[in-house]
Amino acid sequence: MHPYGLTPPEAAVAEAAAAIAGNVARKHAAEVDSNARFPSESMQALAGEGFWGLTVPKPLGGKGEGPRGFAAAVEELAQGCGSTAMVYIMHISGAQAIGSSAILEGRDELLGEIAAGRHLTTLAFSERGSRSHFWAPVSKLAPNGEATFTTSALKSWVTSAAHADSYVSSAQKPGAASALESTVYLARRPGIGLRVEGGFDGLGLRGNDSAPVVLENFHVRRRDLISELGEGPKTMLEVVLPWFAIGTAAMANGLCRAAVATTAQHLQQAGFEHLGSRLRDLPTLRARVAEMSARTEQARAMLGFALAQMTSGAPETPLNILQSRMLSLQAAVDVTDLAMKACGGAAFSRHLGVERLFRDARAGWVMAPTVDQLQDFIGRVLTGLPLFD
Repeated sequence: MHPYGLTPPEAAVAEAAAAIAGNVARKHAAEVDSNARFPSESMQALAGEGFWGLTVPKPLGGKGEGPRGFAAAVEELAQGCGSTAMVYIMHISGAQAIGSSAILEGRDELLGEIAAGRHLTTLAFSERGSRSHFWAPVSKLAPNGEATFTTSALKSWVTSAAHADSYVSSAQKPGAASALESTVYLARRPGIGLRVEGGFDGLGLRGNDSAPVVLENFHVRRRDLISELGEGPKTMLEVVLPWFAIGTAAMANGLCRAAVATTAQHLQQAGFEHLGSRLRDLPTLRARVAEMSARTEQARAMLGFALAQMTSGAPETPLNILQSRMLSLQAAVDVTDLAMKACGGAAFSRHLGVERLFRDARAGWVMAPTVDQLQDFIGRVLTGLPLFD
């Protein structure tokens, strides 16, 4: 049984994603990482197999899959290339925001383009002024005529910045009393007053093309609004956050699975020729790989539980989604650390790929909402406090 409780169609989705991960993503992962370049080959393979529209309704050309199929696909992709998984998570999260809108003009046509693999979208919430508090934009919409607004913003570290066809973005509504009175809108590329500034040279997930996006007196038409004015938090917290959270949890679990498999293989193959033994003969190393496996399956089980609740609509779903993401991100950091220790000097070279997993796993820890923020959110829920003061 799959820990995510997959149905046969969802298992077929996971199998197809695993094929792309193994046949395409993994082949280019080291070069994507070393050159910090966008994983074009794997993203095109995903487009060709209809994965850009994985969660788009079938009548619009998509696969109509839900959270379980999405999480299973991401976990498989992450085992091949963490950067590919990250780009894909942001795309699906953005597509879910678009699909949730009741007011975005041309919504169904756009979802059809996404399903056909002709439109890549992403999220552009975080700003330099509010940093990891993605739910609190400091940029504002200013009225500019009857059906248009203008806005200026510095959106920080937008995944797929130079490759996305659109950004699901946010700004405070006109006259907002606080940053929580925000609005989610769609910014399309190319656009006057919109530019990508710089590139990405980070520690991990180096191929995710994360870069600042600058908007200067950018025109937002009323027909480009995804949420009603001031209703942005509902889209961000009730639509985007759950999908982003389960996606990044699944990505972390995929990195863990790759670390366990690589470490186990290394312990079986490498050894001491003069002693006639292998690394697996050392109890200390067996203990490390055992702990790695247990932590991985613990995180996968928790995500499976959260996915079941998300599918059924249980009232405690938001809490368990947050807990699942926290556990998976923590597991990824710990499991890849153990992999580095278990594989020893070989792990510090690039040929095993363990050090890439080690670096990729650390990106999730600081990705909004960070693990520190997740712990605070969970503590607030458990003690009866509102998420935001």
